[in-house]
Amino acid sequence: MAFVKSTPEKYPMNEYKIDGGKVSSYLPADKNWKLVWSDEFDGDKLDESKWNYRLNFWGYRSPTFTTEGVEVSDGTLKINLVRHGDDFCSAHLQTGGLTFDNPRDNTSRIIWPFGKKDEFKFMHKYGYYEIRCRLPKCDGWHSAFWLQSPSIGAHPDPASAGVECDIMENYRQFKYGSMICGCGWGGYGAESKWAGHFEFPLEETEDGWHTYAVDWSPEGYTFYSDGKIVGKQEPPKCPVSQVEQFILVSTECHGYNRVFGAAGEAGEDRGCCGGKPVAELFDATLPDFFEVDYVRVFDEVK
Repeated sequence: MAFVKSTPEKYPMNEYKIDGGKVSSYLPADKNWKLVWSDEFDGDKLDESKWNYRLNFWGYRSPTFTTEGVEVSDGTLKINLVRHGDDFCSAHLQTGGLTFDNPRDNTSRIIWPFGKKDEFKFMHKYGYYEIRCRLPKCDGWHSAFWLQSPSIGAHPDPASAGVECDIMENYRQFKYGSMICGCGWGGYGAESKWAGHFEFPLEETEDGWHTYAVDWSPEGYTFYSDGKIVGKQEPPKCPVSQVEQFILVSTECHGYNRVFGAAGEAGEDRGCCGGKPVAELFDATLPDFFEVDYVRVFDEVK
């Protein structure tokens, strides 16, 4: 994947006050907005009416995706890095699910190559998607905030199939001191295409909290970091999804997925999930976690 170096640029933002005393959002001042969905994480457990756990990866049960290590308390969500002996796992949350993740249903007389879909808790098209978060402190795993289509790559027109929109990924933070954002489409095989993800420096804040957002509109995608524009992707270079997509607040331990041909215990087929943890995970100081203050979605009011 190619990266385009980006320098955050200040942009006029207006305060959007949230009821209940939570931290306000700051939204692009050139549009009017209304809040249409959010999770403020103000309960004592994950709200599973809003979130699914992603447990499968491209048709196979991932050994590093889990329901463990998720805490909701004091108004925030914490997704913890969990260690079991020489293995590591962490949670991967989503408001929908990718059709291609579902393992084949091997029940007799069923030829459909995908199992039953996860329940779709929230799907949406266009809008301003924002997260306020604190990043993990250790290498070997990464966090992300992104949008996905259940059928990416399944239609020749990406506007109809959907576009992966990576609002924030921090897997280059520890080696390069940078964050990335950007879009991809066409699935993940020979037809996969990427407009060139933006790479921008992590400008640390006094308390460690950051906001990352995207304004997804029919005209394209504008990415924000702490109220500054870090990149824009527009047609014809980047297609715009015209279908509803779901939200992911995810973490992933490195080394397990995207490794082919390895078998697990008793010789079961692990497909593309046959790897082992990277060395950096064994150096991690626990507890380590990805902390989220809120996730909010706003629609433009015209």
